[in-house]
This record gives sequence, C-alpha cells and structure tokens, in this order.
Amino acid sequence: MRPAMGRTRYSERVMAGLETEVLVIGGGATGAGVARDAALRGYDTILVDRKDLAEGTSGRFHGLLHSGARYVVKDPRSARECWAENVVLRRVAADAIEDTGGLFVTTPGDDVAYGDRFLDGCAAAGIPAEEIPVGDAIAIEPRLNPRIERAFTVPDAAIDSWKLVWACARSVQDRGGRVLTYHRVTGIVRDGDEVTGAVLRNELDGSDVEVRARFVINASGAWAAQLVELAGCGGITILPGKGIMIAMNHRLVHTVVNRCTMPADGDIIVPIRTVSVIGTTDIRVADPDDLPVTQAEVDEMLDDGERLVPGFRAARALRVWAGVRPLFKDDKEEVASTRDVSRSHALLDHAARDGVGRFLTITGGKLTTFRRMAQDAVDAMCAQLGERRPCRTHEETLPGSEQGEHLWLGARLAGRERTLHDDQLICECELVERAPLEAAMERLGTENLDDIRRALRLGMGPCQGGFCIYRATGILHSKQKLDASAANAALLRFLQERWKGVQPILYGDQLRQARLDDWIFQGLLDVEHLPA
Repeated sequence: MRPAMGRTRYSERVMAGLETEVLVIGGGATGAGVARDAALRGYDTILVDRKDLAEGTSGRFHGLLHSGARYVVKDPRSARECWAENVVLRRVAADAIEDTGGLFVTTPGDDVAYGDRFLDGCAAAGIPAEEIPVGDAIAIEPRLNPRIERAFTVPDAAIDSWKLVWACARSVQDRGGRVLTYHRVTGIVRDGDEVTGAVLRNELDGSDVEVRARFVINASGAWAAQLVELAGCGGITILPGKGIMIAMNHRLVHTVVNRCTMPADGDIIVPIRTVSVIGTTDIRVADPDDLPVTQAEVDEMLDDGERLVPGFRAARALRVWAGVRPLFKDDKEEVASTRDVSRSHALLDHAARDGVGRFLTITGGKLTTFRRMAQDAVDAMCAQLGERRPCRTHEETLPGSEQGEHLWLGARLAGRERTLHDDQLICECELVERAPLEAAMERLGTENLDDIRRALRLGMGPCQGGFCIYRATGILHSKQKLDASAANAALLRFLQERWKGVQPILYGDQLRQARLDDWIFQGLLDVEHLPA
C-alpha cells in the first residue's frame, strides 16, 4: 500500500481505535529503547511488533556486548560508539550483562603484524586494550589453541538481549505506555504531508486497530524499508546480512574470544549463560524473513571453531540459528560485500528527506548501541516537534538493575538451591522453577511456549526441551485454562520450532539426545497423532 496525498483510511472496515503521542514500530532492542526513551521524557507511548519482543535480529545474535575492539581498524566510528555505550550499559543494564572480559588472539596463519594496527586502533578509540603473554592468555582460557602467537585483553562482555528488551518494555509500561505484541503494521496513515498513525492487524484474532499518533518512529531494523514504502516515502536501501551462529552445550570458554584479524566468519566465541556461541557468517540475502541454514555453513563454522579451541568440533552442538543484520547503505556507495557496510546507525528524517513530517526511521547499528540510537531518534523527534525534553536513559537504570551487577550463574544457582525443596524444578538445564514459570505465564498471557522460552530460557539447555516442555505444557494447560486441543497445538509448535535449529547439527552426542527426545515424545506421548 502506497498512500497518496490526503487522508488514507480503511473506511470500509469498522476498526477499534487507540490514541497516543508516540507510536514506535519494531519491538527489538532499538524499538524498545526508543519507546523507553520517549516514555521517560513524558510522552504517552505505544510500542508495536508483528511478533513477540526481540524475536527478530535482537534475539538472534551471539550475545556479545561489544567493547568496540572488533571494529577499530575497519570501522573506527562504530568502534567508538560501541565503547561509549558499553560503559553506559554496564551502569544502567547491569542485570542483563555478565562481565566476561575479552581476548583477541592471533591464531596460526593470521597476520601477526595486524596486532600492532589493532592496538593503535584501540588507543585511538579510547578502548582499554593490553597485550599479554601467550602463556597468560592460555592460563585464563586453557582450551585456547596453544599455537596462538599474540594475545590482547579488551573489555568485551556478554549480554542477554531478551532480558534487556523486556526490561525496556517494563519501563515503558511503568510509565503508562502500552506494548502490543503480535500486531503487524498493514498501513501507515497520512493526512496530507504528515504521518498521523498506523493500521495494525492483530495476528492472534485477525482484528484491525488504527493507532492515531502525534509522531511515528520506524525502528523495524531489517524490515525498515518495507515501512518506509508503506508511508509513501522514497525507497531506502537496507542490505539484509545473514549470519548463522551455533550454540555448544557448555561454556568451552569463560571469556569472549576473538581472532585478532579483520572481521571474518567464525572468528568469535561468546560464553552466554550456560552455553558458548560461535559466530558468525555475513551473507547478503534478498528477504530478511528467508534465512536458510546450509550444511556447508555449519561445517565451515565448526571448522573455524577449531582455530580458536582445538577439539571444538568434537564438542556437542546444541542448536544452530540465523539472524539478519539491518545494514543501511547510501545509494551513492558501491559495496562488494555486506562486511564492507558500516555498522554505525542511520537516522532518516523523512520531513527533510521526503517532505513527510512526523515520521522518522532509525536503523543499522549494533545491539550494543541501541540506547544511543534511541536517544538520537527521540532527540530528532523533539526537534521536529519544537519541544525541549532531555534524554534520561543514560542516567536511569532499567528495572531489575537497580542493585548493580548481578552474578548470573552463581547468584541464580544459589537462589535456586535455597528454594529447591519448596518449589518444583521444571527445567533442570536452566533452573526454571514452577513459581516463576507460572508468574511468567500470567504476566505474558500467552498460549505460545516460545514466548515463555524467551522470557525464562525454558527449554534452551542441553536437552532442548526434551525433559521440561511437556511439564510446562501441562502447567500452561491449567494456568491458561486451555482445552486439550490448544495445549497439544502449543506443544507441537514448540517442538517444531526447536527442531528447525537442531536438525542441521545432528551428530555425535546431540544425535543421541535427539533420539532420546524423540522416544520420549513419540513413545510416551505419541505427539505425531495428538488431536491438535
């Protein structure tokens, strides 16, 4: 739909209506950050997404809180942005961050001299980096390749994107804002040269709702160009860059480990929660919703892991998935590869660019820089509205982070041990007890077990839901008062979604685990023939 001049309406349909000051489209880190920033400045705000929060790019990456060191040679601007935001997020989003530290190492065959360019780049960007003896690096991470030739420490960390995004969403709700998941934007409403809202389709019941807004901010990432088209503005170019990642079943390293070279495929391992993730490829794709994972990509990634950690291929791979980077390209630039596109963000003021007011697009960037992207977008909105309302997101902590840094694994385990005799343990791998599971079901009000998975990491451990998800389904059945057919459908949807990520890496112990899970669900529950 390309709206013409004048008021565009769905006049033939009777729709519910909502009103707000700021409508933010896109429920990833950037959109949630924009909504929170606007809400903290006192604007009534609605955040919408066509699926669950952080189900797109933000929930499909390797979990790295960048120090910026990765980009100091190739993309210094992005490196400086990452380091500045790394410092801020450690203060305001401590509950979502584990301070693992980072190592950059020169593996056999890498250019040893690159390390000097790397150190110079870190110094220019203000990023603390230090070369340490190879023996010290191996003492820190005993599984490292013993043939590494140089090693450098940097302040990388791990970050839980779901915790981060939902904390932003709670902050919006705490200030009276609304969060509408499973609401797809089907039209942008204009009155002459100004955007005045959007039409949403409720993906769960098929109903339509028109949201009338004073201002609309498009933060839909790799899908941003589609929203710009809906608004009738000139085309923009978003290059979707696909990257695959593989989660191994335990922490092969406890520090973020990078190859000290220009960014390449399979050059980083991130310890995140109870697993370690290797990433990532960078392949240009035509459709951000079509991200196939090939066996060749999996094999290449596992081989790359061997360069950093010998024996990596023999470890147990839990799951493979693909995400897509929203890389903004100026149409005047020619690029040979998506790796040549800057990781910095782009803010498009459609009033200046296209003559369409009260409409902004914010895209590109990294999860690490989401807060700064949000600040830039809301600053631009305030400037267009002629209002002075200062940003507060660099000062006010997110819900859950008020007490400062949390010790992820130690604190969680100690907390669970104190209540193990009082509360039923549903997921042994991720230590999810019945009480928080029921609370999440109540809070989310969903029949989708994947939504609950993202909130609690339910079924994300070594068994990939083999031992916990039928228990969780039974609890969902009773809590949400589902009939048998709806409960069966929820179970089957979860199993099918998990299978997509498990099937490409079925070898060794993971193949045996999958066979056991199959025996449980087919032999005991006969899931193939459930009346769903």
